[in-house]
Amino acid sequence: MSHSLDLIQRLQSPSGAYPASPTFSAYRGYSWLRDGAFIAEGVSRHGDAAGADAFHAWCARVIGDRAGQVDSLVSRAGRGEPVSPAEMLPTRFTLDGVDGDVDWWDFQLDGYGTWLWALREHSFRHGRAVPGVEKGVRTAVRYLTSFWDMPCYDWWEEHVEQRHVATLGAVHAGLRAAVALGVLSGPESEAAGRAVEGIAALVAAEGVSGATSATASGAEASGAEASGAGASEAGAPKSGYLTKWLGSEAVDASLLACVEPFGLYAADHPVGAATVAEVERQLAVDGGVYRYLADTFYGGGRWVLLAGFLGWNHARAGRRTEARRYLDWMAAQATPEGDLPEQVSDRLLAPDRLQEWLDRWGSVATPLLWSHGMYLILADEMDELDKPDELNELGVRA
Repeated sequence: MSHSLDLIQRLQSPSGAYPASPTFSAYRGYSWLRDGAFIAEGVSRHGDAAGADAFHAWCARVIGDRAGQVDSLVSRAGRGEPVSPAEMLPTRFTLDGVDGDVDWWDFQLDGYGTWLWALREHSFRHGRAVPGVEKGVRTAVRYLTSFWDMPCYDWWEEHVEQRHVATLGAVHAGLRAAVALGVLSGPESEAAGRAVEGIAALVAAEGVSGATSATASGAEASGAEASGAGASEAGAPKSGYLTKWLGSEAVDASLLACVEPFGLYAADHPVGAATVAEVERQLAVDGGVYRYLADTFYGGGRWVLLAGFLGWNHARAGRRTEARRYLDWMAAQATPEGDLPEQVSDRLLAPDRLQEWLDRWGSVATPLLWSHGMYLILADEMDELDKPDELNELGVRA
């Protein structure tokens, strides 16, 4: 754990950005909003408030600097003019905060929502606002409330033609977080609320497999409202589960974030429980987690950071043994120097596709800072589980 924290702190740019990977050819010199948000969440939990502050301030500057671009896009869309994916804000920036000069699968909305979620978590955890973020927050909210229902690339920079449930979950969480930060105007908060309601309704109607309206409804339902309807981990879930994109039947491990930490569906809601169970049933093998069954990137290996998400879900549900299994598997993938890779290649889904990626970009990204961030998050979740229950003043467990 100390190596993960030290590595992230050592590699953080003076600008505040977290590089995705310092040596991997396709990632070197770039910072993703999504990756960085989870990295910042990891270090924030382990006391590096200054490092997380710097990252969030960098995000706010980068996004706020593009307020004019967002205003133009929103105005054009409002007039009914077409807006192409190539014109939208990018998913990654150079460490200095400028657009890259290499073609990329850039139009991804989830990173903007994930940043807002992580900013709120960090601010509330440490009991203070990060200075100077208001313009960036308001710009991100204007962007997301205007374009949340537009197809875009997913977490894996694929399928720009689809509306991805994991992306919608990130936007849903981000807009709720932005309202909670208290920097939005009344109309901005109202627009965010409408988008949150729209996302919840759309996912319930088109993003849940095999669900009745009664089963799929109730995104963000309370535990009392959603109790008593868990999923079977031995076979297919009894309830509908979230799907890779709207209208699909496939699952994707990124959907885990829609339960924990984004809370699109609560862990004890039938859909939330079924989603975690189905991802684990289809995609988890001996502690590692595949992205999706048709994956061919570097042969389709098991991803370290996804083991972190599955462990996080188990930890929040109180399943300590299961959470520990995923944390231990993550640690076991470290190099002798302690670095965690993006994925491991010992049990590939498509082994005949490995060489083409080795030829194109070189060895698997190692270290991947997102993997280290997820390790820090899950380790913190395990620490919380290991704490004894607090006693109130009468000696009764809370």
